[in-house]
Amino acid sequence: MNLSLFLPVSELREIINHDGILLYQENYILSNIDDVTKDIIWRNDSITMFGKTHPLPRLTAWHGEMGLTHTYSKIKMVSTGWTPVLKKIRDQLEIDLNTKFNSVLVNYYRDGNDHMSYHSDDEKELGQNPIIASLSFGATRKFHLKHRYDKSIPTKFFDLKDQSLLVMKEELQHFWLHKISKSTKINEPRLNLTYRYIY
Repeated sequence: MNLSLFLPVSELREIINHDGILLYQENYILSNIDDVTKDIIWRNDSITMFGKTHPLPRLTAWHGEMGLTHTYSKIKMVSTGWTPVLKKIRDQLEIDLNTKFNSVLVNYYRDGNDHMSYHSDDEKELGQNPIIASLSFGATRKFHLKHRYDKSIPTKFFDLKDQSLLVMKEELQHFWLHKISKSTKINEPRLNLTYRYIY
């Protein structure tokens, strides 16, 4: 797997600088979706909302330091360790972003029907102001952001392209919600890696 940079990470473009920081860069690494999915252990979990149980509209996986746990939407995930590829990407991100990551949540969107509703990554185990590095592979999907409290701020949205890097940090998770919307026009899969540090 080739992890050569197309562009220096210093060229991360600022999308949000109010109530948190969000940065985005296209063409971060040379890799394709098949390289990254090798050896990943997939889960097809369900979630209960308003008394009804539904399958999550995507496949998920949790990798990182052995035995590390992560719970969201009452779903508990236990890491079975790193795959070689996920660890290589982690090591490169730690150098480029000058921070530590000990885990990665992997989401596999099989087509445009798979999606992620508005949410924030604000679980207590992520710490007060988490740094999350999000890598995209495969189909381009629309990323939406809306302010949690200030309704006068317009919703922001832009494309998350193949091989791109998104960085969320400082107090962003306290003030902003984000989602991946449905699109019936998309038939190709998208892979998303969200590296984080669990305390």
